[in-house]
Amino acid sequence: QVQLVESGGGLVQAGGSLRLSCAASTRTFSSYAMGWFRQAPGKEREFVAATDDRWSGSTKLYYADSVKGRFTISSDNAKNTVYLQMNSLKAEDTAVYYCAAGRPQSTDVASSEYDYWGQGTQVTVAS
Repeated sequence: QVQLVESGGGLVQAGGSLRLSCAASTRTFSSYAMGWFRQAPGKEREFVAATDDRWSGSTKLYYADSVKGRFTISSDNAKNTVYLQMNSLKAEDTAVYYCAAGRPQSTDVASSEYDYWGQGTQVTVAS
C-alpha cells in the first residue's frame, strides 16, 4: 500500500506559477511510475504528466500536449517526492490535481494503469 499526499495548490493569477508536491510513503519509490492527473468541474479526469525511471539508465517523461513547455515533472528519490512545476498558468488549468503511483504495463498516460491516488489539491487560476 502506498499513501500519497499532495500539497502546493492554491489560487494564482493567469501567467503565474505554482509547484505541486506529492510525498509517497513507500520504500520502493523508484519502482513506481509517478503521474499527475487533473479533473475540472464537469469533466473527466485527464492525464497531465508522468515520470517513470523503472527502466535502468533512463527516466522517461510524459506530458499532455496542453501542458508541454509550461509544466515540468520531476522527482527526488531520496525524498520519495514527485513535483509538478507549473508555469504560465491559464484559466483552463483550473482543476483538482491528483498524484498517482503505479506500475504501468502498457502506457504511462492512462489513469487505469495507476493503483494509488492522493486526495487531490485544488489549483485555481484567475483570469
